[in-house]
Amino acid sequence: MKICIYGAGAIGGYLGAKLAQAGVDVSLVARGAHRQAIVNSGLRLIEHSKASTYSIPCVEDVRELGVQDYVIITLKAHMVGAVVRGLKPLYHRDTAVVSAVNGIPWWYFYKSGGLHDGHRITSVDPGGAQWRFIGPDRVIGCVVYPSCEVSQPGVINHIEGDRFTLGEPSGERTERVKLLADVIKTAHLKAPVKTDIRNEIWVKLWGNLSFNPISALTGATLDKICQNDGTRAVAREMMSEAQEIGERLGVRFPIDIDRRIAAAEAVGAHKTSMLQDFERHRPMEIEPLLGSVVELGRLVGVDTPTIDVVLALVRQRASLVLGG
Repeated sequence: MKICIYGAGAIGGYLGAKLAQAGVDVSLVARGAHRQAIVNSGLRLIEHSKASTYSIPCVEDVRELGVQDYVIITLKAHMVGAVVRGLKPLYHRDTAVVSAVNGIPWWYFYKSGGLHDGHRITSVDPGGAQWRFIGPDRVIGCVVYPSCEVSQPGVINHIEGDRFTLGEPSGERTERVKLLADVIKTAHLKAPVKTDIRNEIWVKLWGNLSFNPISALTGATLDKICQNDGTRAVAREMMSEAQEIGERLGVRFPIDIDRRIAAAEAVGAHKTSMLQDFERHRPMEIEPLLGSVVELGRLVGVDTPTIDVVLALVRQRASLVLGG
């Protein structure tokens, strides 16, 4: 089995290192100083205060790799649309594409059943590039729970978490998703296969859509957001609005809002990915995390006043940082 991880940053690098450690035939796609460091010195993973280095093929041009059985996309969600046209050299007829990105995915309504089956979400896939150039039939959903950082080029620091939840858009337990789960488990990672992956997507999104923009606006870490009465209340209102939207779409939330906030607080003094991107003057995952929820709110007739305000503020924040 051949697996390509497209976007070997914090999460992709962590997964790639763990798969390499297990002897899986894995390759990476990265760029810039990070790729060069991996090529020159290997990919270094720091986990449980122990550092290990792995020699993994790492390219910028996917044509160097040839066809793959699985392509795991671990880019930031807003970056995927720009690269999908170039993925074709990685595909054979049955290649599966694992969508390991945050937020509401572009394929969300593919084989979802019900009133909105097949509906396309413009905020996360403007122009439909991902729908056309990946194709929803190739997709396996993935909800990513580990927290990692690229501490310097070629070096991944694992903070906590080891679960990559998988699921077919149709809810079926296909051979391709079971096989991928088994391979990930050989790397001593958790890879449960869910028949209701959309429920998992919303539970993860609950935290991302609230804590991420609040952290980018305030500079606060997760623990501080949860411990401050004001920011905790804002996060709670955003989650409440999102929950109503999700439930209108048939989602079942297995935990309540207060337990979700408590779980975030337990992570401690962690900077969200959006805050890290803000501090590094990089584009932030605004539309997949917030714009998509607002779009779905309009679709099902749910107002999102708190999310609307935070979305406007973080869009303005991003435009100032990026010179927009």
